[in-house]
Amino acid sequence: QVLLVESGGGLVQAGASLRLSCAASGRTFSSYAIGWFRQAPGKAREFVAAINWSGAVTYYADSVKGRFTISRDNAKITVYLQMNTLKPEDSAVYSCAADPDYYTVLRTSCRYWGQGTQVTVSS
Repeated sequence: QVLLVESGGGLVQAGASLRLSCAASGRTFSSYAIGWFRQAPGKAREFVAAINWSGAVTYYADSVKGRFTISRDNAKITVYLQMNTLKPEDSAVYSCAADPDYYTVLRTSCRYWGQGTQVTVSS
């Protein structure tokens, strides 16, 4: 069992930065791949970024590539999403999710999900 809790969301102006955190519980966290996903009102859930168990492999959606960075600290059992140069279209509820298989994360079919944190970017 892995419990995930997101934090760090908020209301910012376009061009600003935010860092989201995904804190996990569970002794096997370091063996899980983690993904960040977002969902805006009336839209389907969208993949944002993923990181494998060691942090050596990452992957980003084209819409955030070059602006967002995913990282993890297994000692702190936390995964981060650094978001720079935020745009109004980045506004959504951001959730982290965990799965033992990295490619399952890329397919947005994760075993464990957090509740999400709201990010709102004003123009």
